[in-house]
Amino acid sequence: MAANMKAVKLRIKSVQNTMQITKAMELVASSKLRKAKDRADRCLPYFTELRNTLGEIAAGNTDFASVYTRDPIPDSDKFLYILVAGDRGLAGGYNSNLFKRFEMHRQGKDFCVIPVGKKALEYVKKHKYEIVTEEFAEVATLGVGDCFEIARIACDEFSNLRVDHVQVCYTRFISMLSQKAGLMRLLPLEDLKPTGTPNAPVTDLILYEPSSEEVFEAIVPEYLAGLVYGSVCESLASELAARRNAMESATSNAEEMIEKLNLNYNRARQASITQEITEIVAGAEN
Repeated sequence: MAANMKAVKLRIKSVQNTMQITKAMELVASSKLRKAKDRADRCLPYFTELRNTLGEIAAGNTDFASVYTRDPIPDSDKFLYILVAGDRGLAGGYNSNLFKRFEMHRQGKDFCVIPVGKKALEYVKKHKYEIVTEEFAEVATLGVGDCFEIARIACDEFSNLRVDHVQVCYTRFISMLSQKAGLMRLLPLEDLKPTGTPNAPVTDLILYEPSSEEVFEAIVPEYLAGLVYGSVCESLASELAARRNAMESATSNAEEMIEKLNLNYNRARQASITQEITEIVAGAEN
């Protein structure tokens, strides 16, 4: 009986130590989450304006053509995926849900990958997929400059006809309790193709120097960098929210376990005391 009580007491101590860790991780994730979400919200207006400018150029120039709006090459349909995952685990189904969504979309396709984050790099290497670059293995340290470099690589692969589609696979932050893995098309910019009659008169009075085509070509990499940066920020916020929820659930489960273990310990202690009293009484009667 004493040995059983000691084992229960050691188990309670172990669960309490684990609960302290999960509680600390929950608080850290909550603190970082606010900063990550604020960063994503602050950059949105700038890149929305870039998007509007691209739309205005395309709508106001019905006779221009851009490599970024080209159709896929016949007999070639290769995809480039920018796969944005986390650096660590302990975040519930954050990474596994992302990889499942990626696998669903890439089935039957010729593709290559730019992994962003340690888990993404590990996953791609494990499955021996074609990797464009391994430079962005830590998503937590990724800045705007890194996102511009990712966009530059994607634009270079697309403009040099090595890939026909560029997609970013990331996790959308919907709310503190909901995050959804999804894909967003970066190239080609199909919705920005001119739809009017070539050489038709336009009402756009904005003059671009040196030309609207060159301005368009210069803005596209910046615009894509903004989309990548927004995806990274949303993914970071989603990872932190998922980790916070997972650690909150783990802390709650630990508290329940401690309650049950305390109840078992008290029962064992009560049984031990009852047994000792019984033995004393029996000895006195003898």
